[in-house]
Amino acid sequence: MHALFRHVLGHTTPQPQNISSLILKKRLTSAQATLFTLLSLFSVGAFSTELTPSSVTDGPYVFLDQGNQNTAYWICQSQLKQTPIANNQLARPNDCGNLPQPKRHTDAPKVEADTYTHAGKIVALSDVHGQFDVMINLLKAHQIIDENNHWAFGDGHMVMTGDMFDRGHQVNEVLWFLYELDKQAQAAGGRLHLLMGNHEQMVFRGDLRYVNERYQTSAELLNRSYDALYNKDTEIGHWLRSKNTLVKINNLLFMHGGISPEWVERKLNISDANQLFRQHLDDKKEDLKQNDLLNFLFFTNGPTWYRGYFKDALAEPEIDRILNYFKVDHIIVGHTSQERVLGLYHNKIIAIDSSIKDGQSGELLLIDDNKLTRGLYKGEQVAL
Repeated sequence: MHALFRHVLGHTTPQPQNISSLILKKRLTSAQATLFTLLSLFSVGAFSTELTPSSVTDGPYVFLDQGNQNTAYWICQSQLKQTPIANNQLARPNDCGNLPQPKRHTDAPKVEADTYTHAGKIVALSDVHGQFDVMINLLKAHQIIDENNHWAFGDGHMVMTGDMFDRGHQVNEVLWFLYELDKQAQAAGGRLHLLMGNHEQMVFRGDLRYVNERYQTSAELLNRSYDALYNKDTEIGHWLRSKNTLVKINNLLFMHGGISPEWVERKLNISDANQLFRQHLDDKKEDLKQNDLLNFLFFTNGPTWYRGYFKDALAEPEIDRILNYFKVDHIIVGHTSQERVLGLYHNKIIAIDSSIKDGQSGELLLIDDNKLTRGLYKGEQVAL
């Protein structure tokens, strides 16, 4: 009530201010001023009953537990609604804005390969963090998608190096867009590589410190915790848990954070690591910490958290040693925010977190015939 009262006081209508001005001009007595104050408070109290919090429109959510498989749930102006799923097509209620209406995949998600050779053109971006509009504008500017947000990159490979979740207010829109783009890319002979970042891992195990407040309303209305909106028994959560954390394409290695020298010392390989990540995505932090290998993979020096390339912690010969271990020429990472796509160590390390999370602009990395190019927000292209 006190918060509401403060809110109302900050949003009074012009009329009381005009009356107050007239009162001051007529030099009212203190008794009259006191009476006016009491009347004003009464008016504020009466007005406050008409205030409503900002409404939330969100969705869809599809749960795979018993009895829910053929129902889509929506939040329409802070009201929970549901619609039947017919022929795998989701249809939003009439009063639910422009929320996505995806077609559900007919096949169960499959674990994809994590090593590709002879791939042609490649595009990579990172750390979208719920900034749907910036992501869409950037992809359109470089003809990765068309005006209808459909795949337009032919047999090319698109890599998203993690962190779709948290911070921004359009996480669900980002996820459903990528969900549909995944199938569109495959149908065209291309690939979408959706890699897991540290914020995916955090949400899956219930660390919700960075979730946008919009989703608090959704979780409450759906009577589930936010992480339960994306657990393994949901359409999006089941799909995400099939994805890799690292992928090698031609002479390039992609992941969210980076490869530390400890990886080489442990003599790990990409496929085993990807399998361990998938198996333990839902494990509690304290359980991961108790296992030496999982503690390495999931935390500070692992491929979703490592920041050593940006702290002058490694000399270039150490970078060369890591590249030689994987037989690649470049490692492409997100996680550590920059103002633009940035080459380090003579472009051996390429940082592609271009601060899309701020919701203002961003860049992507284009690779064609070993040529490295920055794709700027308005569509310009500059050699890296």
